[in-house]
Amino acid sequence: MTSNASKWANDDDEETAAALALRKREKEEKKRFKEEKARKAAAALQAADHSTSQEPTPESERPSKRQRTSEEQNGTSEEGAHLLHFPTSKFGACRHVDEYELLNNIEEGGYGVVSRARTKASGEIVALKKLKMTLSRDGFPISGLREIQIIRACRHDNVVKLLEVVTKPGSKSRSKLNDTYLVLEFLEHDLKTLLEDLIEPFSPSETKALLLQIVSGVEYLHSNWIIHRDLKTSNILLNNRGELKLADFGISRYTSSPRPKLTTSVVTLWYRAPELLLGAEDYHFEIDIWSIGCIFAELLTTKPPFQGRNEVDQLSQIFDLLGTPTKQAWPSVTSLPNAKDLQLVLSEGKGKPSTLGLSKFPCLTTSGLALLSSLLSMNPAGRPSAGEILPDMYFTEDPRPKAKAMFPTFPSKAGQEKRRRRASPQAPARGNAPKLDEAEVEGIFAGREHEERGAGFSLRLG
Repeated sequence: MTSNASKWANDDDEETAAALALRKREKEEKKRFKEEKARKAAAALQAADHSTSQEPTPESERPSKRQRTSEEQNGTSEEGAHLLHFPTSKFGACRHVDEYELLNNIEEGGYGVVSRARTKASGEIVALKKLKMTLSRDGFPISGLREIQIIRACRHDNVVKLLEVVTKPGSKSRSKLNDTYLVLEFLEHDLKTLLEDLIEPFSPSETKALLLQIVSGVEYLHSNWIIHRDLKTSNILLNNRGELKLADFGISRYTSSPRPKLTTSVVTLWYRAPELLLGAEDYHFEIDIWSIGCIFAELLTTKPPFQGRNEVDQLSQIFDLLGTPTKQAWPSVTSLPNAKDLQLVLSEGKGKPSTLGLSKFPCLTTSGLALLSSLLSMNPAGRPSAGEILPDMYFTEDPRPKAKAMFPTFPSKAGQEKRRRRASPQAPARGNAPKLDEAEVEGIFAGREHEERGAGFSLRLG
């Protein structure tokens, strides 16, 4: 039998050979020791598992060991079977609307009915919006799905907050959808109701404060690729702390670049941009900017600037105030579907001039009028973005926007509040004046002769 000595060792060097053999035996001994230790540990673990399954012990006496992340199948573990499973949110049924106590109806719109309600558990006042399911031919209405999707994704101080979605089971028929309610935070006022009740418009500082919050909310929507498509004073809410929030996202939707073709049946008529009235289908954020311009003018005068009876009358009123569009001011106007039907005067230099000026808005400054003119630009490309409106000079000049804490409060029609009247004297009734009773006035001047008198003075005349 040949020896496996090192090639560097000589056959005559017995000491070197003995050292190599000793090192080899030590390595083999260590290897056997490790294998024996591993077998004992496996046997102990198997015995512990067996005793745990046979005789359960109290929680305090259980040995500490790592929690299993998955179960073995048929005694063997497959590849990927030991991946960690983290807890995730689970889908479940919505709560019942009976968790809320209905107090009073507020308003009915095109896509839902809004009511004021109270949470039975906490007493918190909320707004309940019942979605109109009759607008859908089959399944859940797309407007309701979009509103829930958009409002759940929005997290901004000037966008109304969705608290939860609740339902009310209807008919047992499968074709009958459950009534669906959006639970929203409650705000005491909407701008339309306030403007109708105001004797005078908001002050310039109050107008700036409101407009800044509107633009801030719209800028947030546009930065997240959301077009509101129905901005108007009745969809803008205000609370008694001066906080303003955008609401009613029934016809809002996400957009993209390049612009998709969209329906033209959007935006309430009085706040609808001229390109929509002329049939544009590739509109973008500019339609919301036009609506902001209409709201700005309404804040200044308490009335919408354009109140058309139909689309043609709406365009006529816009042209009367802002002038007739020309090819030079709006090059793409001739390509719109409805431009030819109206037979517009589109030749250069022959359009009717604009009459938008300080005479119609006497409370505006020159910079304020410039901002309003840009918001109400006939050409969509001439309107500023919401981000460009925020630093405008109009908001930095005196008077500055009023602080929220200093904003006035009003009685809430939505909350069925009435203005508190302090007791005050009434005007005298017609007839003879009442006579003074001598007994009542007898002691009025009693004791005056004992009062301390000063030196007095005398007038010298002549």
